[in-house]
Amino acid sequence: MKTSVTDLAVLGGSPAFTEPLAVGRPSRVDRRSFLERVERILASGRHSNGGPFVEELEARLAELAGVRHCVAMCNATTATQVLARARGIRGEVVMPSMTFIATAHAMRWIGLDPVFCDVDPVTGQIDPGQARASITPRTEAIVGVHLWGRPCPASALEDVAAEYGIDLYLDAAHAIGTALDGRPVGGFGNAEVFSLHATKIVGGFEGGALVTDDEETAERVRSLQAFGDGIWNKHGGTNAKMSEVSAAMALTSLEALPDTVSHNRRNHDLYVKCLDRTPGVSVERFDPDQRPNHQYVIIRVDPAETGMDRDTLHRVLLAENVITRPYFSPACHQTEPYSSLPTPRSLPHTERLAATVLALPTGTGTSSTDVETVCDIVRLAVSHGDRVVRGLQAGPAQEPHHDDFEHGSGSDLLSARQ
Repeated sequence: MKTSVTDLAVLGGSPAFTEPLAVGRPSRVDRRSFLERVERILASGRHSNGGPFVEELEARLAELAGVRHCVAMCNATTATQVLARARGIRGEVVMPSMTFIATAHAMRWIGLDPVFCDVDPVTGQIDPGQARASITPRTEAIVGVHLWGRPCPASALEDVAAEYGIDLYLDAAHAIGTALDGRPVGGFGNAEVFSLHATKIVGGFEGGALVTDDEETAERVRSLQAFGDGIWNKHGGTNAKMSEVSAAMALTSLEALPDTVSHNRRNHDLYVKCLDRTPGVSVERFDPDQRPNHQYVIIRVDPAETGMDRDTLHRVLLAENVITRPYFSPACHQTEPYSSLPTPRSLPHTERLAATVLALPTGTGTSSTDVETVCDIVRLAVSHGDRVVRGLQAGPAQEPHHDDFEHGSGSDLLSARQ
């Protein structure tokens, strides 16, 4: 345990962890169960094109979401694009700027114009009032985002969309297994899209899944994601199909979901306990009307109280081999290709969040001892914030280099949605 500020690795001490402890490390699954599924795939000779594991995954995700239809696809970005194509969306799409950049890129890539709105300063979630204020005659849809493994105010967004007669889609990349007021995430709006990227709480190496109760939307999506085959081939299509091996991995991961959520909940509660009275550091909590999946542990860092900003704390932890993530900084409107475009409304809450939030490691590869060690480092660093900053200005110690993590192979810095 580090007891002196000079014990911090960023000031010359030894790193607390010999191996990187990273946000977004894939959760553990039953290896034998997965390999048995792979053997069945190889024996069947059917590796893609809607095989039995894809069909089973679709049925189980639809049941989890409380809807009738699920279409598994190659990733969530493509699933979102196929959805917008299937619904015939044109013009503007309102969405929060506090999200992974792929939420905006997915719409821009198919010729739509993202219009960014502000978030609730307390929850960090899209503010329905701000979404309403961002609607123009060119608006054809709202894209809500369930952030950090908990639901956004989807019911209120449904009311806004109904008021203006526009579509509502939910980016549910973080939200498999969550619920709002007892209603499972997956059944809100016209459709929702889950991510099954390797770093998500249910992972299929790469993958995404669209869930909806609307039969016509599901039929269109299913056609368009397979080259436009069938009744919708007059509209063209793309190849967005999920492979059988991705479905096999996702099913194996889905089987572990209850245990993974329980493990993450214990980690979250321990972070809250250990950091509860740390000045300038607050752990995101959950409303009683929510059922989160605890995929992320998010803290906010107040530099006025800690003497250091979020980025400095990130550097401190990085030197200890703790790979944290500023989800999401910069916000979408603060980075290209969007920062050079006019933003119709100011986004002060988004900008404050983007400057202060930090995701800490959790998941089945993060133990209670790991959590306690991370919290010890955070408490020590922020209790000597001014001294740490002065030490870094004088010349920081050599920090560990983590190319793999920075480029998304070990975490989801660049792959937070998919």
